[in-house]
Amino acid sequence: MHPDLQTLLLRRVEIIADHPFRERDPAAHLTALKEVSEAIQSYVETHRQEFDPKLRHYLTQSSYQKALEHLAQPM
Repeated sequence: MHPDLQTLLLRRVEIIADHPFRERDPAAHLTALKEVSEAIQSYVETHRQEFDPKLRHYLTQSSYQKALEHLAQPM
């Protein structure tokens, strides 16, 4: 469920963990992080009504790691 959101959340984790990228080009790293965060927010705004209450809460609070873990749980 919501594979596009899961992909965006995983991409955000990858960007945050990419320390060589951050050290090599801090401005580009920050731009990449902003872009994926904006994409997540856009997805959330478009699909908000499709989320269960717990996922909606995590996303509203920007608890993206918790949202990712929630999406990974079997339904």
